[in-house]
Amino acid sequence: MPVAMPVVLRAKCVVVGDSTVGKSALTQVFHSDGTHFPKAYSMTIGVELCVKSVNIPETSNSVELYIYDSAGKEMFSDHVQQMWDSPSLAVVVCDLANEKSLSSCVKWLERVKAKAGRDIHAVLVGNKTDLDTRRVVTAEMAQKAAAGMEVVYFECSAKERENVEAPFYFLANAFYKQYQEKVAMTESLCE
Repeated sequence: MPVAMPVVLRAKCVVVGDSTVGKSALTQVFHSDGTHFPKAYSMTIGVELCVKSVNIPETSNSVELYIYDSAGKEMFSDHVQQMWDSPSLAVVVCDLANEKSLSSCVKWLERVKAKAGRDIHAVLVGNKTDLDTRRVVTAEMAQKAAAGMEVVYFECSAKERENVEAPFYFLANAFYKQYQEKVAMTESLCE
């Protein structure tokens, strides 16, 4: 019996949200396995790309996430959206100390879906749980927003490196599951 070669899937994952919600910090902490948190704020101009491989549990397979960390400033909107062409996954980020950033998430997801041209897997991430004394977005508010957007909600602190990997692992596994379903459907058509 031949040994199956490991499967490496590649997925374009856009990280979006208002300016200063922590998209770059979230991306950099995830990409560096928690070793790099940007100490000084540096506004993203356009899009920054990084690649991170996620191993799929109980398999020898993986999903390479091509993560597009996008500027949140409106002035870069046209340029940024050109880079989003055909995404498979989206991480929509809000700042738990900024209620306006949560209400903007619907707009961000709509923009990404318009560029996808199909249904995509997405998550809503409430960042900055470490700012508990300044928190204005409750878990209930964010979960309600996520339900309205038909996405799964995660909370994290990029600064404290808490729960940063969970949304990315969730998306990688959802992408892999979708791949398995397509393979099974194709195989059933060939029988």
